[in-house]
Amino acid sequence: MRLKDKVALVTGGARGIGQAIAMTFAREGADIAVADVNLEIAQKTCSDIESLGRKAFAVDMDVTNYEKVEEGINKILDKLGKVDILVNNAGITKDNILLRMSQADWDAVINVNLKGTFNCIKAVSRPMVKQRSGKIISIASIIGLMGNFGQANYAASKAGIIALTKTVAKELASRNINANAVAPGFIQTEMTAKLPEDIKKKMQEAIPLANLGTPQDVANACLFLASEESSYITGQVITVDGGMVMA
Repeated sequence: MRLKDKVALVTGGARGIGQAIAMTFAREGADIAVADVNLEIAQKTCSDIESLGRKAFAVDMDVTNYEKVEEGINKILDKLGKVDILVNNAGITKDNILLRMSQADWDAVINVNLKGTFNCIKAVSRPMVKQRSGKIISIASIIGLMGNFGQANYAASKAGIIALTKTVAKELASRNINANAVAPGFIQTEMTAKLPEDIKKKMQEAIPLANLGTPQDVANACLFLASEESSYITGQVITVDGGMVMA
């Protein structure tokens, strides 16, 4: 097992991509802290993890509040003993064109997606520096690389995550801590499932591999970055997008 005896914290881990990451890590031997604003669903995910024979701990965590994040991580340290891997997955969208985007919608997306990632990295860095090891994986998006109509707030937040990741990688490398980002493209989620068929067809036509990705595709990339196989990789962005963005 690639993550045997490791402890991973996955924010937004109760469902969707976060849940896929949590379950994948658990199958590879990690104990999991599932942080989410929906504690009831987080506890259900923890039950699924425990059925695999791993320890799991659900944490009610508002990533926009540093004190709450620090409090949650202290609870995880008390319950599971350490944090070897952090996956910053918590995120939201509030789409609108720039001229119609409200201050509240801009602030909400930046606060959850970017400030939330900063808060979690800052809080988990202290125990990782102390143990002189750690893997930090932040979920960005190809929208942070290419922009997208009606998503100025989301694009800015995800581009910020990429820049933050590169800076953290430089600052923490001397403590044997790797920081990388995963940028998913169009992934099969509850949101994309509700799109009209003609829209989904256009999306697929823009993807060289001609199909949407799955949460498991993203989880597989995160597993690689969480494992020892990526020990010499830091400050990088791995796109999981079927070839949409090629730089």
